Amino acid sequence: MRHSLLLRLLSGVAIAASIALTGPLAAFAEDKPAAAATAAAEETPFDPLSVNTFSGAFLAARTADFDKDYETAVSLYKIALQFDPTNSDVKQRLMVTQLMNGDFSEGVKLADTLKNDPAVERITSVVRAMEAIRKREYKSAEKILAYKGPNDLDRMMNDLLLAWAKFGDGKPKEALKLISGMQGPEWLAIFKNYHAGALAAAAGDKATARARLNEAILDRNGASAAPDTFLRAVMALARLEAREGNRQKALDAVSVGDNFITSYAPLKALRQSIEAGDKQEQQVRTAAQGAAAVLFSIGGALNREGAEDIVSLYLQAARALDPDSDDVLVLLGGLAESQKKPEKAIEYYRAVPEKSPMRRISELQLGLNLNDTGKVEDAKKHLQELIDADPSDLRSYLALGSVLSDAKDYKAMGALYDKAVDVIGPVPQRTHWSIFFQRGIAYERLKEWEKAEPNFRKALELNPDQPQVLNYLGYSWVDMNLNLDEGLDMIRKAVSLKPDDGYIVDSLGWAYYRMGRFDDAVAELERAAELKAGDPTINDHLGDAYWRVGRKLEATFQWNRALGLKPEEAEIPKIKLKVENGLPDLAKTTPASAEAKDDKPAQNTSPEGKAAADRKS
Repeated sequence: MRHSLLLRLLSGVAIAASIALTGPLAAFAEDKPAAAATAAAEETPFDPLSVNTFSGAFLAARTADFDKDYETAVSLYKIALQFDPTNSDVKQRLMVTQLMNGDFSEGVKLADTLKNDPAVERITSVVRAMEAIRKREYKSAEKILAYKGPNDLDRMMNDLLLAWAKFGDGKPKEALKLISGMQGPEWLAIFKNYHAGALAAAAGDKATARARLNEAILDRNGASAAPDTFLRAVMALARLEAREGNRQKALDAVSVGDNFITSYAPLKALRQSIEAGDKQEQQVRTAAQGAAAVLFSIGGALNREGAEDIVSLYLQAARALDPDSDDVLVLLGGLAESQKKPEKAIEYYRAVPEKSPMRRISELQLGLNLNDTGKVEDAKKHLQELIDADPSDLRSYLALGSVLSDAKDYKAMGALYDKAVDVIGPVPQRTHWSIFFQRGIAYERLKEWEKAEPNFRKALELNPDQPQVLNYLGYSWVDMNLNLDEGLDMIRKAVSLKPDDGYIVDSLGWAYYRMGRFDDAVAELERAAELKAGDPTINDHLGDAYWRVGRKLEATFQWNRALGLKPEEAEIPKIKLKVENGLPDLAKTTPASAEAKDDKPAQNTSPEGKAAADRKS
């Protein structure tokens, strides 16, 4: 996949190297006191002002930095500098954490003092160029953006930023010529075409804008590599055609986006706006917005696990240039969610402008994050208000259903999805599979299998290769000693569709365990434990399987490991009992399948959590 290609490029990007911890700072990354400091921070609030030594401030800053707590890291690096004002390593990290924390103006000041430091030269040049564009000092930006390095991604970023600086300086033709002449790998095309189209539209060159944006939205490989940029291109073309009075062409452009991603709220809102005859304005109209779009394009394309720091830096810089950019704010919110910082995510979602087509998405995510902060009733109220405002938006039901599921209020969850099915009507579409799946989960949790099973079957009828549904229904059958052959086949198919999903692999291993096939269970559960090493349920299951094959010492180790991974409260006494006494002897039962020849354990485990649908609406 081209996404993978872009991420591999990251290892060679000078900016990424600058962000990575090196030298004296890296030595603290594996330092045990740092881990201890993290654990302590979870127990009591940490006051940065209580630190009174360089080493204490430095180590605590490093811990906060590692935990993505940039606000605390900034405070602590500043304290460290008070003790050692000339320490270049600390200055570098302070600048980077300031930028990732959104303190762009402060980061720029430090970037100016570090502009001759080769360790962070790429960061300082981009940041200083951004500030020059923000101040409309375009000639200064052009001088700063000179780049002759070998990296394709760095070169693309510099060329696109340079083009927008030229546009700001009143040289749009020169800017377009620069973009057109850019050379590089295949994935470069989507970025070139979108930015050439956006720049031409901003310059009033409608013919060029139409041609380049059309090229962008027909680039399916580019759409896969950079979906956020692709969707921007779709909406830019639709707005251009609508503004020119070409209503059907505008709607056709929206349809291209709909075919790429279904039920995308901004596209739905744009379609309604075009149909209503509203005047359309381009998202990018100035050099600053164009430069912000460059960083958004790259940040969105690199937005994957392991790249959080560089993505955060790009997006925060984009926000500094274009504070009201709704898609930047939503991406920042999602990044905060992935870092387990729901309060920060809420802050970003609340900043999305009221009239933005992405406001609905931000409100849905805001509700989910309220739940993550423990404000369950506030989350329920917020999401119910969204349903009341637009009962046809099925994402609202999924979001509220997620909150009700977390609260184990399955009766309310079932009633909610009953209403959602009524909204769908008698002819559901493929995209509605998740509504039936979630309704099935609610009724399965209520032990009303006669209502649950038809919903799982309907979900599979709508989406036959959905691994979560295959896993949940297949496991439920195996767990109840029903339809064992068909259930096992379903789980195997789910594993083949998502072989790296530790929870689904765990289901296969536990299904083998329930059928008495303990050697097969050990093999699959060991693989699941490798994929999800920190999951208490998987480690608990592996302990059970080890016990049944006679590996009792290893079983006890796995159970103790599961206890250390914070399992659910209800499971703790059960696991402790196994640590003390092991498992009881098996009760003899009659298998429901010729495959299940061994004795089936007299133990019940639900599949909840292994097949939960994607929580994001």
